[in-house]
Amino acid sequence: MANPQFSCTVLAQVLAEQTNSEQGVYAFSYTVTVENTGDISAQLIGRHWIITDARGYEQEVQGLAVVGHQPLLAPGQKFQYSSWAQIATPQGAMSGRFLCVTEDAEVFYSPVAEFMLADTSSLH
Repeated sequence: MANPQFSCTVLAQVLAEQTNSEQGVYAFSYTVTVENTGDISAQLIGRHWIITDARGYEQEVQGLAVVGHQPLLAPGQKFQYSSWAQIATPQGAMSGRFLCVTEDAEVFYSPVAEFMLADTSSLH
């Protein structure tokens, strides 16, 4: 029996040029690396993100593809992409999951653990 599995790591950083603290706009870039750590080829089909600011306000983002791509990854292969998010506070968090399907048409989800969005220049 096949063992489909993707592992994900994320690196986030503030987008200073898109951030305006006076207007309560904080922008962050994030780079996601997805690796097929399973034993069967699989395709990343879509994403679902929950973006939460420090006040608890949640934004939900979901849809097909990631930055216009639906990569097919053989075991051991990686795919990396960058995107961005905007919140109303200097700190927040994101978490989510990817919708994936194996070459045998088995659907599975790959979770993305919560990661911080933090403008450290606003910390004292």
